[in-house]
Amino acid sequence: MNISIDIIISFLISFLSGAIPTGVIISKSVFGFDIRTKGSGNMGSTNVFRILGRKWGILVQVIDMLKGFIPVYFLSHYFIDPEIITNSFSGNIVNVQLVLGLATVLGHIFSPFVGFKGGKGINTATGMLVAISPFDISIAFIVFWLIVFSTGYISLGSISAGLALPISLLIRHNFFDYNVQNYFTIIYFFFFIACLILFTHKSNIKRLLKGVENKFDSLHLFKSKAKS
Repeated sequence: MNISIDIIISFLISFLSGAIPTGVIISKSVFGFDIRTKGSGNMGSTNVFRILGRKWGILVQVIDMLKGFIPVYFLSHYFIDPEIITNSFSGNIVNVQLVLGLATVLGHIFSPFVGFKGGKGINTATGMLVAISPFDISIAFIVFWLIVFSTGYISLGSISAGLALPISLLIRHNFFDYNVQNYFTIIYFFFFIACLILFTHKSNIKRLLKGVENKFDSLHLFKSKAKS
């Protein structure tokens, strides 16, 4: 198998894995309607939480994360010929994982199974980043929940987590002298992911600025006790 076939097949598998419209499949098969016709109109886990409940929201969230993790980890380790990684990716498996990870996120956002209008890619990006940089995604995960618990806004937590990714890596590498393999490639990729998250959340940002964004009061745990 030559490089073009190896890489093309892996990219297509990753893209199609990310493109699986989990929320749409579950809402149609279990509840008889398309989740995109209710709530925010998005097929992601946040809207599923809101419309179908916590159990189904968690299920969609986990599956969407696995859509990013499984192809990135297993294809890079067990499918692509190591000689291809050595000869075409400088022997660095991270380069391969970044390519496949990008494919999963693009697949979720531009899913051909739902007219190229998919979700926002947060859970799928999280899954693929667990395979690539578990430390930085852990920091982003903490930031996400701190923001959600402080404000009740899932969208704001997602945006903040996306921005935390490159910032975390930047601080680790430049201020704590942590040797990050393939640092410049990863940091550029993280900045790209952060910009992609901002782009897919542009409607949420507008609602946040207007003060009309949907809030999960049940997750707003750190409420101010000051009276207005």
